[in-house]
Order: sequence, then C-alpha cells, then structure tokens
Amino acid sequence: MKKIITLLTALLLTNLLIAQSQPICDRFPKTISVTGSAEMEIVPDEIYVQVDLREYKKRGDEKTNIDKIKADFLASFKMIGIADSNIAVASFDGYNLSNIWRQRKKDPDLLASITYQLKFSNTKLIDDLVNKLDDEATNNFRITRTSHSKIIEYRKQLKIIAVKAAKEKAIYLSESVNEQVGPAITITEPEESSSSDILSGRYRSNASNSVYSNSLSKADAYGINDNGVDYRKIKIRYEVKVLYALK
Repeated sequence: MKKIITLLTALLLTNLLIAQSQPICDRFPKTISVTGSAEMEIVPDEIYVQVDLREYKKRGDEKTNIDKIKADFLASFKMIGIADSNIAVASFDGYNLSNIWRQRKKDPDLLASITYQLKFSNTKLIDDLVNKLDDEATNNFRITRTSHSKIIEYRKQLKIIAVKAAKEKAIYLSESVNEQVGPAITITEPEESSSSDILSGRYRSNASNSVYSNSLSKADAYGINDNGVDYRKIKIRYEVKVLYALK
C-alpha cells in the first residue's frame, strides 16, 4: 500500500512539473496580450528646499559668524510654524567639522557655510520663509525635489486602474474577432520610476531659472512671483501588460 501511495505521489509531482514547464502557447493556444494605462496629476504637498547659508563680513564691520546665522535662520523657520522634524543639516562647509576648525587655525577669516534641507507643504510657507531670510547670509536657495504624502497610495490606485483598462481593452478586441476573454495568464507590473513622479528644480517664476543675487529685490532674487500659485503638479503614469487566454 505504501509503495502505491509513493508511486502516485511521484506521478502527481511529475505531472505538475511537466505542466509548469509546458510553454504557455501549448497550454493556452489562443491568447491576447494588451496594455492598459492610467495617469493622474497631483499638487505636491512635500516640497524639499535646500538653503545654503554662509558667513559674511561687511566693510568696517566684524564678521557675522555661522552660529548667529544658524540661530537667526532656525528662529525664522520656527516663526512661520514649521515643525523641527522638517529641517535637517545637509552639509557643513562641504567638509566635516574637524576639517573646518583645522582650516580656521590657518586662516581665521575663512568663511564657514552650512546647508539645510527643508520640507514644506505648500509654496505659501516658502514665501513666508524667504521674506525672513538674511540676504547677506543666504548664498543659494533652491527646490531639489517634490513629492506627495500619499504617493504610494496613488501609485497603487493607478496600477489597479491600468489593469482594469487592460481587461476592458481585451474584451472589446476579442469580441471584434468573435472570441471571449478567459482568465488572466500573466500580469506584468510596471517598474517604479522616480523620474516619472518626483520632480526637481529651482523655485521658479515663468519657468525660468532664478539665481540669487544681492542686486535684485528679495522676491525677484529667489524667483518668487507666483501670487500664491501652487507648485507645478506631479504627473504619474503607469502602463501594465496583461496576457489573457481566449476561450
């Protein structure tokens, strides 16, 4: 009896392996391959900004050191109502701290700098911060990337919509040749691409790059002239390939 059970088990496993290795075209002689797509545009609620601050010295005055510049900047950041969790140090003078102090011993007039990464939920908050910046200390101000707090959920929704669109396409195409759509054989998930839904660029007006300059007004210098208009939308698009059997 045990020998019979063992033999049946071996036969079952053999048939299963053969079925799995059998080409799809043999198991499903008639198939239809379709591509479904879906896209949406959303206004980002995560805007990442990089601000470069640097020590400065006006003629006849003492140098404004980095500690005061940092304190003033952080105070301005808190004043507009942004949480501490939305600010981080990106770099300090492009070197580590030990290198800075070693260089300062050789050159006391060396101008130290610090770079912060900030996260905003809308451009109005960016305007509020810019109006409080120290023009002399601010060496650069730019948007590095944008995203959305629900980007993962939106991606999931779009993929589902794309698969449903593929099914609808398969139905009307198969009906045109008097066939009926059977079960889905394979669904190829699209690859995630950061370039398709995460945008980067300078804070801009009329799509032109803006570079900081003390000779310009504060608004013009940072390229801000949008009258409260939201930052450009994020476009997400997915294409899903689905292979259906025809019955």
